[in-house]
Amino acid sequence: MGTKNVLWNCSKKAFTFGLIGLTVSDRYGSIAAVRGSSMSPTFNPDTRSLTDDYVLVEKFCLKNYKFSHGDVIVFSSPTNHKERHIKRIIGLPGDWIGIRHSSDVLRIPEGHCWVEGDNPASSMDSNTFGPVPLGLAAGRVTHVVWPPQRIGAVERRVPEERISSHLRDFH
Repeated sequence: MGTKNVLWNCSKKAFTFGLIGLTVSDRYGSIAAVRGSSMSPTFNPDTRSLTDDYVLVEKFCLKNYKFSHGDVIVFSSPTNHKERHIKRIIGLPGDWIGIRHSSDVLRIPEGHCWVEGDNPASSMDSNTFGPVPLGLAAGRVTHVVWPPQRIGAVERRVPEERISSHLRDFH
C-alpha cells in the first residue's frame, strides 16, 4: 500500500511539473537548437564542430508582434509548416527591400517581415520564399545558452544597405 501511494504522489508531481513546464515553454520562453550554417558566424561559427548552438527563445514579443530590425526570430517555414527556421529580421511592414541577386525592389506588406541569414551563401530565407507572415513567428532569440564558451546575448544588427523606408534610396 505504501509503495502504491509513493508512486501515485510521484506521478502527480511529475504531471504537475510537466504542465507547468509546457505552459512556460508555450507562453514565455523555450530553448531551440540552431542547426546548419545559415546564421554563421552569429550561431555555429565553427563548421568543424559537431555541437550545435542552443538559444533562448522569448515569446513575450508575440503578444503584439513587437519586433525590431535586426531581431533574430524563430518561425515556421512559409512553404512547410513542420520546418522551423532561425533568421534575422531585415525588413518590417512598409520597408522597401532590395532583393539579393536581382535589381528588384519590394515593399514589405502589412503583417509580414523580411528575414535573411547572416551567411547568405547558405541561407534559405526571404530571398527564396518572399516576405514571411508575422503570424508564423514563434519567438525572438535573445541569448546563446550552449555551448558554455559561447553563452551570451544575441546582438541585434541589420546591414544598413539592405533596408530603406523610401524607394528613392535604391536609385
